[in-house]
Amino acid sequence: MGFFDKLKKITANIFSGFTEADEAFFEELEETLILADLGMDTAVDAVERLRARVRREKIHDQEGVRAALRDVLMEEMNVGETALNLATTPSVVLFIGVNGVGKTTSIGKLGSALRAEGKRVLFCAADTFRAAAADQLEIWAERAGCELVRQKEGADPGAVLFDALQAAKARGVDVVLCDTAGRLHNKANLMAELHKLTKIIDRECPGAARETLLVLDATTGQNGLIQAREFKETAGLTGIVLTKLDGTAKGGIVVAIARELGVPVKLAGVGEGIGDLKPFDAREYVEAIL
Repeated sequence: MGFFDKLKKITANIFSGFTEADEAFFEELEETLILADLGMDTAVDAVERLRARVRREKIHDQEGVRAALRDVLMEEMNVGETALNLATTPSVVLFIGVNGVGKTTSIGKLGSALRAEGKRVLFCAADTFRAAAADQLEIWAERAGCELVRQKEGADPGAVLFDALQAAKARGVDVVLCDTAGRLHNKANLMAELHKLTKIIDRECPGAARETLLVLDATTGQNGLIQAREFKETAGLTGIVLTKLDGTAKGGIVVAIARELGVPVKLAGVGEGIGDLKPFDAREYVEAIL
């Protein structure tokens, strides 16, 4: 099975009854894409571009229209480099997002994948607000064969990150993966905390390759887009980690995020296993949902 084969086909019903690319077809497609969480603007734009292309290239058959739609959606998602920038030793990856979206789990899975590539990985337990967050990260560190820096619950997250960066430099660690507290996007003090963490990285590892990844639960759909918009304004996002994609028929949120925010999806989670977080491949994804 391909990685995205668990995803639900969002256009199955439309193409099963396809006769021609007429106005009724385009209207039904637009409605279907909106229901699949592409959002109104993205869906309308995608269908408009598809309509123009079908007419321009005189496409009549079902497969031709489907292929053209795939190309249109891939163009919508082409908003930047999807590979992680881990060019320096150490590189630092901050994971941010609200509670319950799968931040700690994503760190564990990415750590495991990086270890399999031969990298030395250190987890930083800077989520000191949530009870047992560091314990959960410790379990993942053991499973993934990664190192861990933690302090007691309620400690200053900046102090934990400082210790982790010092340890990383001393031990020759390749990548630091940093967990952070679940930030509700309307809590100004927690956003300020995030700025502080960024300053510590600037001071302790100037020039380090850095990623700030927002973890979103795909099943939250358009609400996830609202979260992403808030975080982008305050956190300088470099990418999105989209979890629980297998649990939703609304995978179109990937396209909406890319188009509206100009932030690429870099990692996707499909399933519970330690190997179920993979680099995001737009072509494979679009072929799965169409």
